[in-house]
Amino acid sequence: MRRLARLCAVVVLAAGFAAVAAGRPQGEDKKSVVADSPAWRQLKTLVGRWEATIAVDGKPVVSTVEVRMTGDGSALIHWMDKDTPHEMVTMIHPDGKRLLATHYCAAHNQPRMAMAPAKAPNQIAFQFVDGTNIGPGEGYMKGVVFTFIDADHHEEAWTSSTGPEAAIFKFARKK
Repeated sequence: MRRLARLCAVVVLAAGFAAVAAGRPQGEDKKSVVADSPAWRQLKTLVGRWEATIAVDGKPVVSTVEVRMTGDGSALIHWMDKDTPHEMVTMIHPDGKRLLATHYCAAHNQPRMAMAPAKAPNQIAFQFVDGTNIGPGEGYMKGVVFTFIDADHHEEAWTSSTGPEAAIFKFARKK
């Protein structure tokens, strides 16, 4: 038994030395390649802080978005209305040749959307694929369209399964 334990220890140490000699820390595996595409490059330009005013029941309400990269550049965090009761996060990332967006909603569900054809060249659209915690008849986000105006302005049109009209946020970059 001791002989087996020593052999295992030698194998682990040898693997560690080989990893260090190869120029990577021990235990670090080879990373997958993040697929590049014009849409992914365009979405990455949203990194930063944004603010919009949207009408809710006829009254103006300020909405904020913070967009950050995470996972060594493999995913975008789209953090809407941080530190409020209706805070939501949407994670966007490449999945092979497609882009996916999972929306962690204040409605307590998680619709997953895949990039779909957009109506204009300055738009990136996502449409519902599936989701979790969505019961029969319960509402969920079924789509979002990002419209890129310029480096400091973009719009987001979020569509719910419960209504025909999208909620449109007209964001300006906070400097």
